[in-house]
Amino acid sequence: MPAKIDLAQVRFLLVDPNPMSLELTWDVLMMMGARAVRKTNTTDRAIEAMRSQPVDIAIIEWNTQPMNGLQFIEHIRTSPTSPNRLLPVLLMTARSEQQYVVQARDRGITEFLAKPFNVESFHKRLVSIIAFPRPFIDADTYFGPDRRRREDARYGGPERRLTAAQP
Repeated sequence: MPAKIDLAQVRFLLVDPNPMSLELTWDVLMMMGARAVRKTNTTDRAIEAMRSQPVDIAIIEWNTQPMNGLQFIEHIRTSPTSPNRLLPVLLMTARSEQQYVVQARDRGITEFLAKPFNVESFHKRLVSIIAFPRPFIDADTYFGPDRRRREDARYGGPERRLTAAQP
């Protein structure tokens, strides 16, 4: 059974250039109980909105302008002018092939949702973001949520990603 979450207190920012997709996502959030949902169709307006009022979760489409979704996420995570480097970002896009998921993951998305989406999948991503936040990693080449999703039960040490073949 998925966790019960109250979206009424969560401040959302939707960024999607497609008016129908933007309205559909807004409608679904409202149906789930969200009350604070701001919509914009460009990344410039999204940054302005984030600077004017706090945002708890950004939901962005890949095909945005003037920055695409990946550039927007990179701006949030790495720019010195970012309003909130720790902002959870849900990337929703029809680009669901593995190469796109990997690119998005490596830029620091919090969750990924393929379009067309269903309400249950959308809700699961929101529950994951809100109820089970991942720690952030600040490394030389990456800043964002920990990309590891599961723990390896066989080994729990600090170098668990290393294999026995490595010196």
